[in-house]
Amino acid sequence: MSHALEAARRRFQLILIKPSHYDDDGYVIRWWRAMIPSNSLAALYGIAAECAERQVLGPDTAIDITVIDETNTRVDFARLLAQFKRHGNFGMVALVGVQSNQYPRALDIARPFRNAGLPVSMGGFHVSGCLSMLDGQAVGLDACRDMGISMFAGEAEGRLDMVLRDAASGELKPLYNFMNDLPGIGGTPVPFLPKDNIQRTLGLSTSFDAGRGCPYQCSFCTIINVQGRKSRFRSADDVEKLVRMNWAQGIHKFFITDDNFARNKDWEAIFDRLIELKERDGIPLGLMIQVDTLCHKIPNFIEKSRRAGVTRVFIGLENVNPDNLTAAKKNQNKITEYRKMLLAWKAQGIMTLAGYILGFPADTPESIRRDIAIIQEELPLDVIEFFILTPLPGSEDHQVLWKKGVEMDGDLNIYDVEHVCTAHPKMSKQEWEDIYHEAWSLYYSPDHMKTLLRRAVATGVPLARLVKVLVSFATTVPLENVHPLQSGLLRLKTPSERRPELPRENPLLFWPRFAWETFRKHASLAGTIVGLTISAFLISRDAKSKAYMDQALTPVADDEEETLSLFTKTSGGTAAVSHVRKVAQLTRGAN
Repeated sequence: MSHALEAARRRFQLILIKPSHYDDDGYVIRWWRAMIPSNSLAALYGIAAECAERQVLGPDTAIDITVIDETNTRVDFARLLAQFKRHGNFGMVALVGVQSNQYPRALDIARPFRNAGLPVSMGGFHVSGCLSMLDGQAVGLDACRDMGISMFAGEAEGRLDMVLRDAASGELKPLYNFMNDLPGIGGTPVPFLPKDNIQRTLGLSTSFDAGRGCPYQCSFCTIINVQGRKSRFRSADDVEKLVRMNWAQGIHKFFITDDNFARNKDWEAIFDRLIELKERDGIPLGLMIQVDTLCHKIPNFIEKSRRAGVTRVFIGLENVNPDNLTAAKKNQNKITEYRKMLLAWKAQGIMTLAGYILGFPADTPESIRRDIAIIQEELPLDVIEFFILTPLPGSEDHQVLWKKGVEMDGDLNIYDVEHVCTAHPKMSKQEWEDIYHEAWSLYYSPDHMKTLLRRAVATGVPLARLVKVLVSFATTVPLENVHPLQSGLLRLKTPSERRPELPRENPLLFWPRFAWETFRKHASLAGTIVGLTISAFLISRDAKSKAYMDQALTPVADDEEETLSLFTKTSGGTAAVSHVRKVAQLTRGAN
């Protein structure tokens, strides 16, 4: 057999792994069906598939791509090592989109492959954020150097070819740093995952980024320091291409992961194209987008969102106290616009979800309880996602504390915005953790969830869809002790997937306890589902429901700034109202 024929049989094994992270007991957080699809994984697969199609390793070398999202798929080390061995250890492992809380798990995944002499590369927000904001040695990056893991900082469009060639020739560099050269993404390979991978998510949904980067300066955010403050966009043609690719395999639900789609300069062209695909071509699009609190001021934005298929919108509300927003450099959030914005989404029958951060400098347990009550009474929000203010590596908050030598927890695994990682000026660690857990039970009380169902009927939000979301957000923290965004259906564990520094449990003890915990949790979950379903049925059958009205649904009034607690219970709220009035007076005077 000729050398050419032998070479033609070479198959480079590219294993793309998106790590999960460990729970408080040290077990990998993994589900039978996970909630959130990984856009980093979809983006890397799309780029890698295009590299394979172009034969970047030469006409005699094929590239086989294996995709693993550890939140829904177990990393079978023995099988993967055997796969490499069958191909002469020709290939590499790429740890994709690694966040700070996933970094310890990513190192543990890398270790068996490095012990076998296989090349491993790691990219994502932790590596990129640390190299962007710190000195290059901070926050555990030396662990990669010690293990011989190649670090990739920046984005892979136009750069993956080089990494693959280096790995194939045994010359993978210790560091690829493109943080000062972020690429344009228009016309590049679009995010895509095969249906086999998408089927492991709840609701059979996938994701894509229509743009990257954000012009704002929120001090807790890592996106602006990893993806930059200059926004870069995909075209409407790009978006149509990825929609059609997914529709060809029966996928039509998408999470558009842009941190703020409302600031995408091409939002209207993209929406117009999606409207065509939906209304002309019959693709039943279902979209979730993320926007800011001023999106309602953009003409036609909310109306076209509905026509394009948006069923859920996530809003970075973050807080109702302007003092806290100012401290976080999130001055673009105007509490005087919150009700107008939320009612505009309600008018289109679109479910609203909001992020809300606990632990700003002015927060106390008492003020947080007060603010949650204000939100329940006066803001027409459906779902709130609570987060603990966390100095994430790559954020300005972390950089400031690091430079000052302020103590921060050394375990990166808990930098997941649901654990306390540093001290607070007004709350002890225990008080902060307690009010975080209490916040979920306060907002998702049985009475308030019934109110949310009544509001849904009155505003045209589909009840069944809201019930599904409420079940998840009301139960995940108390039952699973993880954030709902890290949740899924049917938690999976094995004794072998515990953090290496923790003792391995006896299987004879582990499995009976795990079976009992699973039964107990699902019994409680079933109770919540039955209760909410019965409430939804009764409310939907009540003739008065469509005419339901409360303070939150009441149209914005000229004098509400003098009466609503949203504006009168905090000094920041009072100051915000005064500022708006002063601007209005000056504007009238100028005219």
